[in-house]
Amino acid sequence: MKKEKTIYRLRNFVYNFHPVIHARKEITFEMKLASKLVLDELKYEWNKARLQQLIDDALDKKDKEAFIQLSKIYVTYINDSK
Repeated sequence: MKKEKTIYRLRNFVYNFHPVIHARKEITFEMKLASKLVLDELKYEWNKARLQQLIDDALDKKDKEAFIQLSKIYVTYINDSK
């Protein structure tokens, strides 16, 4: 009986005919919503603190017109938080 030899030649396949697909990881809706809520809260708190500072400055300078104007804006921050 004659022995048979099998020879395997290993080669790398080059897929030139298939375009390479790059996967992107999408940010989930929950993450987008949570980040917007956090940023909105930070902006709200910063604006409120800034208004408080401006009102305090107007009181220190005894500027009645600026105090009244800033107080009207500040009332919206107080009413929204309730």
